[in-house]
Amino acid sequence: MSTDKSAQMNTDKTRDGYLYEKLTYQIISCLYAVQNSLGSNHKESAYHKALEFEFQDREIPFTTETSLPVIYKDKRVGSYRPDFIVDDTVILEIKVAPHITKAMQSQVYYYVKGTRFKLVLLANFGTPKVTIKRLIYTI
Repeated sequence: MSTDKSAQMNTDKTRDGYLYEKLTYQIISCLYAVQNSLGSNHKESAYHKALEFEFQDREIPFTTETSLPVIYKDKRVGSYRPDFIVDDTVILEIKVAPHITKAMQSQVYYYVKGTRFKLVLLANFGTPKVTIKRLIYTI
């Protein structure tokens, strides 16, 4: 078995198009709306609250900082609290940093590895234009 994370988490299209394409388009639209309004000089908590308002305004179902169990051999070994779970389908993690690092991407990989979720959007508001990484957990 390969331990290469790049084989397990990638940003490529699936064979049938993008995974959850319509929903991710809606989420990305919200990210851009918040970035266009607030710019890139705020704390993560400000972007988090603004996204809550944006999701509510657009009637996009979401939960925030919900504890998810991390399962190993059918046993709970920890928990993970993503910034958002959108429509019980997509995890959205937000950051405010100069750029999205490999460490951030690896952290998200380990978060979703023990959960049922397959798609994470990693959004960084710390740049002049919001940077979004679409990460698909494939194993």
